[in-house]
Amino acid sequence: MSKADSNSRQGSYKSNTINTQDSRMRRHEVTIELRKSKKEDQMFKRRNINDEDLTSPLKELNGQSPVQLSVDEIVAAMNSEDQERQFLGMQSARKMLSRERNPPIDLMIGHGIVPICIRFLQNTTNSMLQFEAAWALTNIASGTSDQTRCVIEQNAVPHFVALLQSKSINLAEQAVWALGNIAGDGAAARDIVIHHNVIDGILPLINNETPLSFLRNIVWLMSNLCRNKNPSPPFEQVKRLLPVLSHLLLSQDIQVLADACWALSYVTDDDNSKIQAVVDSDAVPRLVKLLQMDEPSIIVPALRSVGNIVTGTDQQTDVVIAAGGLPRLGLLLQHNKSNIVKEAAWTVSNITAGNQKQIQAVIQAGIFQQLRNVLEKGDFKAQKEAAWAVTNTTTSGTPEQIVDLIEKYKILKPFIDLLDAKDPRTIKVVQTGLSNLFALAEKLGGTENLCLMVEEMGGLDKLETLQQHENEEVYKKAYAIIDTYFSNADDEAEQELAPQEVNGALEFNATQPKAPEGGYTF
Repeated sequence: MSKADSNSRQGSYKSNTINTQDSRMRRHEVTIELRKSKKEDQMFKRRNINDEDLTSPLKELNGQSPVQLSVDEIVAAMNSEDQERQFLGMQSARKMLSRERNPPIDLMIGHGIVPICIRFLQNTTNSMLQFEAAWALTNIASGTSDQTRCVIEQNAVPHFVALLQSKSINLAEQAVWALGNIAGDGAAARDIVIHHNVIDGILPLINNETPLSFLRNIVWLMSNLCRNKNPSPPFEQVKRLLPVLSHLLLSQDIQVLADACWALSYVTDDDNSKIQAVVDSDAVPRLVKLLQMDEPSIIVPALRSVGNIVTGTDQQTDVVIAAGGLPRLGLLLQHNKSNIVKEAAWTVSNITAGNQKQIQAVIQAGIFQQLRNVLEKGDFKAQKEAAWAVTNTTTSGTPEQIVDLIEKYKILKPFIDLLDAKDPRTIKVVQTGLSNLFALAEKLGGTENLCLMVEEMGGLDKLETLQQHENEEVYKKAYAIIDTYFSNADDEAEQELAPQEVNGALEFNATQPKAPEGGYTF
C-alpha cells in the first residue's frame, strides 16, 4: 500500500486503535500460508508422461514401448548423420525421460543431450524430430532448478518461442508446455521467458478454434508468467494478458478457469495500480460469480483474487461489493473446507477495514451471523480472521454498528473466548477489539455494564490469566484493560448497573433513557 493511501485511510480510523497498515497488509502473511497448501491445487511444473495426453503424430508409431537402447547408444544414435538413427535415438531419449518414476534427467544431461535436443529444435525440415526434442526438453525442464537452468543456459528459450508459430499445432503446444515449465521455475527464469517476447507469441494462439488441451497449457503458461515476486514480473508486459485472462473467466472448463484465476491472484497480490488494472479489465464481476461454483480448485484462486482486490482502495473494494461479493462471501463462510472459510473471513476482514458504508454493507448482508458461527466453532485459522473482521469493525464502525455486534449478533462471548488462544497475535487482535469497545462504552456512559458483561462471559478471568503471559505486549495490554476499567469495580454498583432487558434487548446503562428505535446507544 502506498503511503498516501495509508494516510488517507487512517484519517477515518479512531485514535488508539489497530494500525491500518497492519490490518490491510496482513495479506502477505496469509499469502504465505495459502502458497503452502496451494501447491496441491496447481502444479508449477508439469511432466509429459503419457502419449495419450497429446494428439501426437507419433501415437500410431509408438505405444510407450520399453527403451531398448542404452544411454551411450542413444547419444551415439542422436549424433549420427543418418536421419532415421537420429530420430530413433531422440525418441528413445524422450521415452527414457518420460518414465513416470525416477526419470534419469541428470544422467541424460551428463551425457550432453541438451545441446543436441536444442539443435534438433531448429531442424525445420523434420517436425517429428523437433517434436521429440521439444518433449524431451520439456521433461528435463520439469525437474529441479539446476536441471531447468541447463535448458535455459543452452539458449533453448528463443527456439521454443520461435516454435510457437509452427504450423504443427502439436509442436506449438509442446513449446508452450516447455516454456511453462521454465517460467514456473522462479522469477529469474520467468523474466528470461518474458524478455524473449513470449507474450507476442502466445496471444495470437488464443481464439475460438484453439483446441482445449492447447488452451489449458497456454493459460497455465500465462499464470506462471504472472507468478513469483522479488522481483514481480515486468508489469508493462503482464498487463497485456489481462483482457485475455478476464475473457477466459467466461470459460466452461475447470482447468482454464482455475489457472486464469490463479494468474489474476498473482497480479492482484501487489500494489493498488495493478489491482486497478485488473478492475479495469472487467474481471471483478466474473471473479465474484465464480465464488458460487461448486469446485474448490476454482473457488480458492477466485477468492484469493477477490480478497487481494479488497486490500486496495475503498473504490476498488466498492467494485467487489457492487458485483454482489458479500452474499457469496457469506455462503463461503459456511463452506465445508476450512481453508475456504479462512480465506472468506480474511476477505471480509479487509472489507471491514474500510469505511462505515462498507461495514454497513457487511452488516446488511448478514455476514456477522456467519462470523459468529466461525468464532464459535470454526477452524482456528478461520477464527483468527473472523476476529480481525470484528476488531476492524470496532476500529472504524459507527457506534450503532459496533453496538450491533454485541447486541444483535452476540459476537462478544465467542470473541472473548479467543483470549484463550495459543497464538499471541490473535490474543492481541481480541485485546485491541475489547479496548475499542471499552473506549466507546466510556463515551456512552456504559463502562460498568460492559465490564459486567465481560466478567460474566469469563473475560476478566482470561485477562487476569494473560497478565502472566510470556508475550510482553499481551500481558501489558491485559494489565492496561484491567487497570483502566476493572480496578475500581464495586460489587454493589455492579449489581445496580446489571444489564436490564428492554424489548428483548440488553441495555448497557439502565439509568439512562431507553435507546431510540432503529439505533441503540450504550
